[in-house]
Formats: sequence, structure tokens, C-alpha cells
Amino acid sequence: MNILHIDCSPRIESYSRALSAGIVDRLLDANPSAWVIRRDLGWHPLPHATEDYARALATPANVAMAEGSDELALSEELIREVEAADVVVIGTPMNNFTVPSVLKAWIDQVLRYERTFTSAGSGQKIGLLKDRPVYVAIASGGVFAGERANQPDFLRPYLVAALGCIGLASLHFLPLQATAFLAPEVLDDAFDALLASFDDLYAAA
Repeated sequence: MNILHIDCSPRIESYSRALSAGIVDRLLDANPSAWVIRRDLGWHPLPHATEDYARALATPANVAMAEGSDELALSEELIREVEAADVVVIGTPMNNFTVPSVLKAWIDQVLRYERTFTSAGSGQKIGLLKDRPVYVAIASGGVFAGERANQPDFLRPYLVAALGCIGLASLHFLPLQATAFLAPEVLDDAFDALLASFDDLYAAA
């Protein structure tokens, strides 16, 4: 098994890092020979799309001419990491109701026309990658899901749409909420419950 482990928080003590690490540890317990591909966007952020990259993808003709070029080298590296993975684990905070910019920069490189998705005559996107489980560990200072939700959630719908368009449809979200105001012992219990829910998800897969 190959595991692509992505973290997005710049804080070493962040809950999203701890939760994604806990998921990876459980995967390694179940698959001792598994290989982990590490992509730490929080500590080593990707550059945002350059003018050359944008120009290479501007038209179908440009896409065809740019194949194998330096402009697409980073994109190709990131896509191959996804293709090599049997499981993807993403640890991310919710920033201002959605994904942090470092994760958006990764997505902008991985969603590439005629490489990870194509389009039908109607313009509908068709994913070109094989589906695989994607576990998304989310830490949020507020509450965006459940009966006590009091803020919008653009993170989960966005990831479903963005990753779904390249073929990754098996997304599982594990949100640790209210980290800004819950007592540490309450958060610890919620953290443990989320890892237990991952065990159930993995066993059912």
C-alpha cells in the first residue's frame, strides 16, 4: 500500500496534523509494509500558479503543446504522487469557511485538463484518475456541521466537487470542531472518537 499524506497547517501542534498523523498511524498498523509519500504544504507551501503555467493551460492547443514542458513539471510531480497512492490522507484547518490557500494551490496543480480530467461535449468534467479513499481530517475553531452548526461550510462541498471532477469520489471527512473554545479534555475525547470512527470506516471499506 502507498499512502499520500498531506498536511496544510503551518502549526506543528495543530489538531489537523495530529488527526491526520493518527489516521496514517492506523493505516500503517494495518499495513506494516505500506509506504508513505509525504507532502507538507503547511511547512513547504507550493507556489501559486505562474503566468507560464496559466498560459500552458489556457486553450486545448496550448495544453497539447505544453505536454512534457517545464511549465507543467510541478503539476506532473504532484499528479504522479496521487496516482501512486492507494489512499490519500489530508490534514487541513478550515480557514475562513473553506480550504487554506496552500491546499488550493495544490488543487490548482492537480486539476489539469486532459491529464486528470477531460470534458464531455456538454462541458461536464470527467475524471481520468482511478478512485481511491481520501480521508480528510479537518480542524475548525468554530462549528460548521451538525445540530450546533453556526457558520457556513464551503470546505467539504468544494473538496467533493474539486476532487470528484478528477475521479476521486470516495471522500471521508473527519471534522474536529470548536477547537477554539472547548476544554482540552472534551477535545481529547472528540479526537479519540474521530479516530475510532476512522477505524470503522476502514474496516467497512
